[in-house]
Amino acid sequence: MTTTSTLSVDCGGGGIKASVLDGEGTITSRAVRTPTPYPLPPTKLVDTIAGLAEQLPAADRVTVGMPGMIRHGVVVATPHYITKDGPRSRVLPELVDEWAHFDMGRAVSDRLGVPALVLNDAEVAGAGVVTGHGHEMIVTLGTGLGNAVFDNGVLAPHVEVSQGPVRWGLTYDDYIGEHERLRLGDAHWSRRVRRVVEALRPMYMWDRLYLGGGNSRRITPAQLARMGDDVVVVPNEAGMTGGARCWAMTRD
Repeated sequence: MTTTSTLSVDCGGGGIKASVLDGEGTITSRAVRTPTPYPLPPTKLVDTIAGLAEQLPAADRVTVGMPGMIRHGVVVATPHYITKDGPRSRVLPELVDEWAHFDMGRAVSDRLGVPALVLNDAEVAGAGVVTGHGHEMIVTLGTGLGNAVFDNGVLAPHVEVSQGPVRWGLTYDDYIGEHERLRLGDAHWSRRVRRVVEALRPMYMWDRLYLGGGNSRRITPAQLARMGDDVVVVPNEAGMTGGARCWAMTRD
């Protein structure tokens, strides 16, 4: 019996990594990684993905998770990739224009010669951890904040929570992103994460909230305990392993 293999690519603000998954989402190859190159026009990201794919076994399809608002594989907005040197650096107007409405799904599929699914990176991570029962949400903590919602295993339309205002003119990305964690230290930063969870709870009323991303493991046990039994920390690897499962979870 043959299964569909998936090249799963996780595009972050600081690095881009890829590996090949089997039909169950198990990683079957070594992972390859490269620093995210800046400035990063769409064509350079496609080239970078192709370069990683060349280092791995051939796959039947490809999943790309990337930051920002992505609709049906088309980039509506992406916060990090429009900057000169990466997160918190100067926005380049020419990159804003190049990324706006860029059909990333088609570009990746044409370049690699296989079907491509391009989603927000938190949506891919969520696909790797949700049970498929009830109203489930994931918030990823890394360079910034990512989020996705699943209703009985079906991915809901994306809301870019990261760009919402919090206080002092900061967005959620600013408020609990990596820059603030380094500035504040894990203890103070963890209190901010708890406040964000408390703010999102009455808006989303989830059955379960998953906290993922590379910084989720840095939340202090004391603050995690105060968030409630419906909040669970999950491994960062979900951003990769969800690349297979998400194909069955997206809306037509």
